[in-house]
Amino acid sequence: MQNQKSNIRSENDRKKEYLWSYRKHGRRIKRIEAEIEEIRSMKMHPSQKGNDGMPRGSSGQADLSGYIAEIKEKEDKLYAEGVKQVEIYKEIHNRIDQMENEDERDVLFYRYIKGMNWWDVAQNIGLSERRVYEIHGKALKNLNIS
Repeated sequence: MQNQKSNIRSENDRKKEYLWSYRKHGRRIKRIEAEIEEIRSMKMHPSQKGNDGMPRGSSGQADLSGYIAEIKEKEDKLYAEGVKQVEIYKEIHNRIDQMENEDERDVLFYRYIKGMNWWDVAQNIGLSERRVYEIHGKALKNLNIS
């Protein structure tokens, strides 16, 4: 009995991780955007003093080409992550849409795609949080990710 509960729990954990993967791509995108902004900010407002406190000149063209290459690398990474996010969104959305029960579809969509907390999910579909938890458990059981 305990082994069966453990298998169900690990299956549910696997499904939750899969469903959360869409939001993880979104966080990665935000982090890459922040990295790009930081690189641009450092280039626009470089420190004008060296370690000894004396003003220094800019290193010119070599510095600019390194900057451009770094920005290009981050932008390529950003684009690739955006493509992955769209692909996983479509895949998850299609799997949720294939579910028979509309309440289960709604709970999974609002929780994992929209990233809402339990109270907000309940408010959006007009049910109590307790009922949403129950529906969530059934939805995970009924979700096919294989």
